[in-house]
Amino acid sequence: MYLEEVKTILIDVLGLGEAGRALEADSPLLGSLPELDSMAVVTLIGALETHFDIEIGDDDLSASTFATLGSLAAFVAEKQAG
Repeated sequence: MYLEEVKTILIDVLGLGEAGRALEADSPLLGSLPELDSMAVVTLIGALETHFDIEIGDDDLSASTFATLGSLAAFVAEKQAG
């Protein structure tokens, strides 16, 4: 459930278009997508917070959160659950 929603938000925020549809759970993000720079991370966090009605604090974030699409989706699921 979360994977597809996070993927759609990621595609929209980064402007990946059809190329983003190829992303899968194990697709690397940070360091692999040139579009995912520091400003894009801030925009992406805002979009995730709005869409999923969650709060993401600075202490919640680490490079491992953005390692793969799957890790980002799992992070969102965890934030929404707790």
